[in-house]
Amino acid sequence: MGLFAKGLGYLPHLGVLLLAALPLLLPVTCSSTYQKPLTVGTNVWTGNEPLYLARDLGYYDGSRLRLVELSSNTQSMDALRSGRLDAAALTLDEALTLVAEGVPLRVVWVLDVSAGADAVLGRAGVETLADLRGRRIGVEQTATGAYLLDAALHRAGLTPADVDIVPLPVDAHADEFRKGRVDALVTFDPSRLSLLNEGAHALFDSRQLPGEIVDVLVVRDEALRCCAEDIRRLIAGQQRALAYLARHREDALARMAPRLGLPPAGVAQSLSDLVLPDMPYNRALIGGSTPALQASARRQAALMQQHGLLATAPDTRGLLDGRFTRDEAAQ
Repeated sequence: MGLFAKGLGYLPHLGVLLLAALPLLLPVTCSSTYQKPLTVGTNVWTGNEPLYLARDLGYYDGSRLRLVELSSNTQSMDALRSGRLDAAALTLDEALTLVAEGVPLRVVWVLDVSAGADAVLGRAGVETLADLRGRRIGVEQTATGAYLLDAALHRAGLTPADVDIVPLPVDAHADEFRKGRVDALVTFDPSRLSLLNEGAHALFDSRQLPGEIVDVLVVRDEALRCCAEDIRRLIAGQQRALAYLARHREDALARMAPRLGLPPAGVAQSLSDLVLPDMPYNRALIGGSTPALQASARRQAALMQQHGLLATAPDTRGLLDGRFTRDEAAQ
């Protein structure tokens, strides 16, 4: 039985209104007179911030790109299923979940690799993994949350039956934890960092799962066929933003801080728990004849199936599309 066997149910929140505001579902078409914007879904996460930094710096001015700010990756996944989004920033395991369902999409870029930014946190009295027994644990209904929690429970010698799992949308994480409605929380930045600074205890994090929690840009097949130039501009802007972050760090941190709800120093701390791949790193991960992420995807799909997060392991042979790692203009 999976981690979310009890307490299932869709929890609507404000991001639904953003999705409702998107244009009515139409096929992606290339017209000489009008083409709808390439819609790219994201949630509030440090690894996505270079996209917004690029927008803030004007790198997307004049482009047919729309960054759609949603409350969770769950909403992005739903919108990709229905075609209301053309692309989205997801974790690799979420991409695998959609592929297993038959959603036609490809991974075209790696946005970040988590190296501590995803964690299981405990409140006072829950200071070790063993203390989780019998406790209420809040977690988003995604494969990443389930995977991280499952790994933490396994490390403690516990099973899902030993704890009370509380499905929580990510925008409720910090509030529910502060109000004491959960004893522990599976979360990520900026909530992770805010709660740690308020006294929460880190029980387990992605450093103990090296290279396994990866955020990627996925694009539906029809958008790849139609709008490769828009996708190229999206990636090029993100790479230019990373270069700006390296050259003008203080200004970049100040620009990113408001969306994350952190002070600039907190943004810097959050970034220290991530790897943000550049073009050569992406080329190694998803480009060439033996991309490193291909083996990771197969391994993660097998683990997800083993832990009941996938009914069957998807065929990952066509998952990666490395065409944009060969584009020198995106450097």
